[in-house]
Amino acid sequence: MVTLSDGVGEATIVPDLGAGVASYDLLIEGRREALFRPCRNPLEAQPFDLALNLLVPWSNRISGGGFVFGGEFHRLEPNLPGEPFPIHGNAFSCPWKIESRAPTKVMLSLNSIGPGPFCYTARVTYEIRGGGLSVRLGARNTGRNALPFGLGLHPWLPKTPQTLLQAKSERVVLENRDHLPAGELDIRDREDWNFETPKRLPEAWINNAFREWDGRARILWPDRGISLDASAEPPLTTYILYSPAFDADFFCFEPVTHPVDAHNLPDGPNGLIVLQPEQEVSVSCRFAPSWS
Repeated sequence: MVTLSDGVGEATIVPDLGAGVASYDLLIEGRREALFRPCRNPLEAQPFDLALNLLVPWSNRISGGGFVFGGEFHRLEPNLPGEPFPIHGNAFSCPWKIESRAPTKVMLSLNSIGPGPFCYTARVTYEIRGGGLSVRLGARNTGRNALPFGLGLHPWLPKTPQTLLQAKSERVVLENRDHLPAGELDIRDREDWNFETPKRLPEAWINNAFREWDGRARILWPDRGISLDASAEPPLTTYILYSPAFDADFFCFEPVTHPVDAHNLPDGPNGLIVLQPEQEVSVSCRFAPSWS
């Protein structure tokens, strides 16, 4: 594992497990506060036991056994036990290579043949500065054909009864029982899900994509006296909010480039980025804590 620290923020990266983050903590006044949900045992963990996963070459589910692009059907197989659809690409479960490292910064890379038609090189840079964690993730199409790519970050965050979220968006995508899109609503038609101002998370299940996000979010833990700001740049213009229940001790706030099953939604590209051979795309997001 690779530990980055500047004395205020500390993050641990696991290269062999998707280059994911095992922990990201705030070190203040002699105490350690978890900003991401910490992985309990990184040496025996599965990818979604981590504190943050990297999503390449797409985010979330793709239905129908694959997708049509360029007049051709591209087959994709399910990749997780119990999941009927392929989900989150493959980078989150692959070993990555460390390209360079320093006390506060590390860069890693992955060369992938597959899944399905995708061939790509991915790179990620993590940096701790001023206690904040910056993540820059990119992918280059190394295949012979143009394909629609998507990227995303999948943090797992601590959830307490007082946790608040602020994240302005314009539209919310509904989901069906298969966790696939079931239409969209103007966010003002679902005020209970309108996080333009700080609001508690829903008491019941939520697993929805919020579109036309302005790229700014704040998670507040009033009972802990800390907050975490997320600042993402386009094309991270969608976030997915997942919270399984009111009494769950975690939730997920996922900055992504596209909604669920974007490859099969009408009127594409729906946030996907079509990369010609050797073209690349990158995204960046910074997480910055504050405390009182």
